[in-house]
Amino acid sequence: MGNRNIPELAENLMRGERRALARAITLTESLRDDHRAEAQALLDLILPETGKSVRIGISGTPGVGKSTFIETFGKFLTGAGHKVAVLTIDPSSKRTGGSILGDKTRMEALARDPDAFIRPSPSGGSLGGVARRTREAMLLCEAAGFDIILIETVGVGQSETTVADMVDVFMLLLAPAGGDELQGIKRGVMELADLIVINKADGNLKPTARRAAAEYKGAVGLMRPKSPHWRPEVLMISAIEKQGIDDLWDAITRYREARGDADEIETQRQEQAVAWMWAELGESLMTRFRNHPEIAAQLPEVER
Repeated sequence: MGNRNIPELAENLMRGERRALARAITLTESLRDDHRAEAQALLDLILPETGKSVRIGISGTPGVGKSTFIETFGKFLTGAGHKVAVLTIDPSSKRTGGSILGDKTRMEALARDPDAFIRPSPSGGSLGGVARRTREAMLLCEAAGFDIILIETVGVGQSETTVADMVDVFMLLLAPAGGDELQGIKRGVMELADLIVINKADGNLKPTARRAAAEYKGAVGLMRPKSPHWRPEVLMISAIEKQGIDDLWDAITRYREARGDADEIETQRQEQAVAWMWAELGESLMTRFRNHPEIAAQLPEVER
């Protein structure tokens, strides 16, 4: 892809052409130096058209029904007139495998929706590298006119923190269980959550979901809130029965109003952008350092 095509690619992207969006994301995922330069030129062109979306992070314990939830929530949002992009952070993912390979089959109805766009995780590497490419994909989706960005984390290690650091609202999706299950959830992950959502609150699990919701409310009450304008809420939903989804969207709207009126979301985004600038600079310097011929020649000796 030559430099002369970048303005045209940016123009097509900002017109909402899906093929242009897919090509742009593929370009930003490339590790080739010439592609990185072209990707940066593209990002510079589209940056004025970014920042207008609601950025929502979603994490959840294994077996919680995250795929079903994202599809149900995504269809609810497109049905309400929104354009939804679903991105995933999974440092372990490979293009030929990993839990995210089946994105378009596990969310088949959403994948067919003309107002939705689903992009699997960039192929495996460092969490920082995967996160950087996901952040760039988010900006490209915003420039293409998607006003809701859902960023899903495959909950391992630091990926929850990484997602929380690039979204406006962070949602923790949990199964209807309590007691030992509550003990097993890292306090740090609970503290990241702006909304705690109990899925599978249907059928025989409804009473269990109610008990779990009460326990999580108790746990949230003991934690210091991130914002003086918002205390994390605990909600019950059933993705499979499509129950409680409108209440969840109402909660997200209240959250954005409460923190938006206090300019907290804008401040948070500015802080995130500064943090990403330093992370990008650090990675760039480290790459140049490692690739310097004299350094590269000495590394084997140093690494012994």
